[in-house]
Amino acid sequence: MSRYFIEIKYDGTEYHGWQIQQNAHTVQAEINNALSTLLQEKILVSGAGRTDTGVHAQQFFAHFDTHQSFDNDQLIYKLNYFLPPTISCTSIVKVIDTAHARYSATERIYEYWITPIKNPFLNYRAYYFPYAFNLELMNEAAAELLNYTDFSCFSKSNTDTLTNDCTINFARWELKNDCLVFTISANRFLRNMVRAIVGTLLEIGKERITIDNLRKIIDSKNRSEAGFSVPAHGLYLTAVKYPKEIFNH
Repeated sequence: MSRYFIEIKYDGTEYHGWQIQQNAHTVQAEINNALSTLLQEKILVSGAGRTDTGVHAQQFFAHFDTHQSFDNDQLIYKLNYFLPPTISCTSIVKVIDTAHARYSATERIYEYWITPIKNPFLNYRAYYFPYAFNLELMNEAAAELLNYTDFSCFSKSNTDTLTNDCTINFARWELKNDCLVFTISANRFLRNMVRAIVGTLLEIGKERITIDNLRKIIDSKNRSEAGFSVPAHGLYLTAVKYPKEIFNH
């Protein structure tokens, strides 16, 4: 039995997120089905985390175990032929037996895309937000996030996490191709965390609340104190990073 990491990209528009659910179309189910068919044994992949309905991934990893031996390039080629157009396989790499796509990850990076002008080509790719905002103030607020670790106020309630502590390494807004893009990096994220942070920072950008209000929101550890949760279709998981040692096989 050998363990492999599979690297994929997907457009989340038509999926109910990554994780398998009853009577729902999910990315994980598509990957399981494709690998099981091609390797001719039951394959169950474990992902780097959950992405919600409509969220996209420019880089996502999952691991799987198999008794089969195969040519990596050939399997990637066959997978990309077999998978729907909304999912692609970038690489398949053998890893050490204890490597885990979720628990071995050391850093995750997300981007949230906002378009201030109506663009039919971005309907399911960016959040249409046609309001004036103070970008400098939003970046001051983003920098303030790095001073905290408990982000309970930005988490969905009743989740199965043991802790709401996260270490944010980077958070910044910038203008890219007529879009406003928020990039955030951390060792881990809570459910709905990025979308709730973005909604709160937009409230600051519209000058409806202050950075001092943000501090009070975080200290409250109460989701109802934070801003609205922006739509899923503007969110992208852009990178997942792992220690090099797990690939030394």
